[in-house]
Amino acid sequence: MRISKEKCVGCANCVAVCSVGAIYIGEDGLSEINAESCVECHNCYRSLSYEHLMPGPIRIIRRMLKKVGLRFQPDPDLCPTEAIIPEDLEWPRIVRRAFSDPMVTHESTGVHGRGTEEVKTNDVSHRIKPGEVGLVVEFGRPGIGVYFREVQKATRVMAAEGVTFEEGNPITQMMISQATGDIREDVLDEKVLSCIVEITMPVDDVVRTLNVLRGICKNAETVISIGASTVCDEKGGDPLRSILEKEGYDIGWAKLNLGFGRVTNASVTNMEN
Repeated sequence: MRISKEKCVGCANCVAVCSVGAIYIGEDGLSEINAESCVECHNCYRSLSYEHLMPGPIRIIRRMLKKVGLRFQPDPDLCPTEAIIPEDLEWPRIVRRAFSDPMVTHESTGVHGRGTEEVKTNDVSHRIKPGEVGLVVEFGRPGIGVYFREVQKATRVMAAEGVTFEEGNPITQMMISQATGDIREDVLDEKVLSCIVEITMPVDDVVRTLNVLRGICKNAETVISIGASTVCDEKGGDPLRSILEKEGYDIGWAKLNLGFGRVTNASVTNMEN
């Protein structure tokens, strides 16, 4: 993403909508984008409506009004001169947009957003099976983001503990070795808004794995959020709940999958057959 110096009039409306604070007003009074901090989420481009005013006259008006203590300020949801311009991204920078722009589909998984459905479709995908626990480890958040080099520090520790990485996850797809947790070198210095690592383990290993993740969180240079999922038994019993409560976690039903993606009633199945 870039801001055209020929079109920008320095209204600063784009500064407020940047997800990671990468847009600022430069010494020339016009908006600029810090390319290193930008995660290519395109939020600035989508959040503002555009008027097609001529930048030259607008600048003259702004200078004249400034002399008398006034200013021309367009509505806060407008870029008056269409100065924000998307760029054609190449590898590896295009990875930033794939993880940060919710409108983009990941080529490796075919899923929008961060490239994974997690366990939201577990009734048909069967990622997490009875007796297993799936942990979702999310790195980054709007306002801070995360570099893949930081993610690799965590995946290396996870791999050393023998976790199983979810195959249908874009971070797993970028690993050169799941055994070591190493991510391909050419993307390590790319920054994204957030990304998700998914791992699976037997119920008996969840406490040990959570303790490992606690250590990772203490040394992380970004925000890390952790979610846990499991498969309930036929009576709705949750084998994970008592374990987490014993470890001091506050438990709440974040998402509940009712199995609408498949036929579960045996009589209906028999009638169809």
